[in-house]
Amino acid sequence: MIEKKEIEFAIPSNNKRVTAFVIDDIVVSLFFFIIFYQPLMNLFSGFEVFDESAMLAISNFVSQQVFVIFLIKIIYHTVLVWQGGITIGKYFMNIKVVDIDTNEIPNFQKSLTRAVIRIPSEVLFYLGFLLAFFVPLRQTLHDRLSNCVVVDG
Repeated sequence: MIEKKEIEFAIPSNNKRVTAFVIDDIVVSLFFFIIFYQPLMNLFSGFEVFDESAMLAISNFVSQQVFVIFLIKIIYHTVLVWQGGITIGKYFMNIKVVDIDTNEIPNFQKSLTRAVIRIPSEVLFYLGFLLAFFVPLRQTLHDRLSNCVVVDG
């Protein structure tokens, strides 16, 4: 029988995690803007004044594209974590995602699971993220369910 070795983790502060999250959301927003640049410019050009009707039109456009937004987030987080254990935000904060059992970069399945579970955690008022403030390894719901942990890089 193979013994499970003990692995020590250097757990980053919640401030680092929150900052990485904000950076990643900005990056995903930029991807969305790049992908929908022309339709957004057409939408903006239809308004001379940025008023309540313009805000409503933009809100409607974004809500119609919510599936695309979720897909961008899933692809972004899956591919970057699977390939290097980091997203752009995690890179700047010098933190990374590792498999809790092996201390290695998560495989594709774990990275995808983690990315998919992030979506309901965000949609449900970030409740899955709040978990990190109350557990010893500061794991979010998507970390716990994918058996991963975020560590200092």
